[in-house]
Amino acid sequence: MPGHHWQIALAQESEGLPFFRSAILGFNPYQEGWGLYAEQLADEMGMYADDRLGRLGYLQSAAFRASRLVVDTGMHAKRWSREQAIQSMVAATGDEESNIVTEIERYSVWPGQACGYMVGRQAIAAMREWARGVMGAQFDLRGFHDTVLLNGATPLSVTRQLVEQWVAATGGMAPG
Repeated sequence: MPGHHWQIALAQESEGLPFFRSAILGFNPYQEGWGLYAEQLADEMGMYADDRLGRLGYLQSAAFRASRLVVDTGMHAKRWSREQAIQSMVAATGDEESNIVTEIERYSVWPGQACGYMVGRQAIAAMREWARGVMGAQFDLRGFHDTVLLNGATPLSVTRQLVEQWVAATGGMAPG
């Protein structure tokens, strides 16, 4: 259970964290970024290698999220109308309009929410690759995940600092 269940449980069990970081879990790019990162991790681990339908579902979810990025940006940067956003997402996903309307209404009142997912996923993956590059054979994926998760929800800049501190404390070189 690498996604939100694991993330939230670890934050709630971590001692010494402020309540807002252990229970409220703000910081959308961190929170949702971890969920997408965990899905990516499952794919990287080969969990879909012998599961064609599972792989299809994973790819369908990726296509849905890509459409959300377009719609979120379209509405808030390009000033698309609600109807333009609905039609774009229906065309991209093939889903029924009744299902898409709920999504569009969510993005209408939460600008950047859909983009935050992808920003977070990419940032966490980039932190992992940076740490792996600096640490080489000393890199421990479990240690990286503990560093990201056991500190609770933080802005990505703080998460990056925590990863840098972890790398430095485990013998890697901190950035100059």
